[in-house]
Amino acid sequence: MAQVIIVMGSATDRPTAQKAEKILDKFSITYATYVASAHRTPDRVVEIIKESKADAFIALAGLSAALPGVVAAHTLKPVIGVPCASSSSPANLDSLLSVVQMPPGVPVGGVGIGRGENAALLVARILGVSDKGISDALEDYRKELEQKTLDSN
Repeated sequence: MAQVIIVMGSATDRPTAQKAEKILDKFSITYATYVASAHRTPDRVVEIIKESKADAFIALAGLSAALPGVVAAHTLKPVIGVPCASSSSPANLDSLLSVVQMPPGVPVGGVGIGRGENAALLVARILGVSDKGISDALEDYRKELEQKTLDSN
């Protein structure tokens, strides 16, 4: 059973999803990844959510970035939204605002544009509250980042 479901609105979001997958692999967090569009395949999005036994969701989307909100509307589990850049909008502030400006009662945790790795780290922190193995691995990861910074002097 996957602990995390990653849903991307388009296959063009795959590089950002791979950043999340790499971090989830590092922490031995199981996941499943799907392409399902809030606009083009809305029934499939709901099916993925309803059939899932996952503890959390990472939803990646560009342009209007409706996917994270749609996922959050169909689950009470944590949803981390990742706005993705697109060829027509590399900075894609519209996508960022769509993720973070959710209406009251339908929260989506948001990370920076293209920051799939931060979405996975946030999920790891959430799961780490009740999983000592993940919590310990996060502490080790933080020490690695600290050492990498010190070594760059």
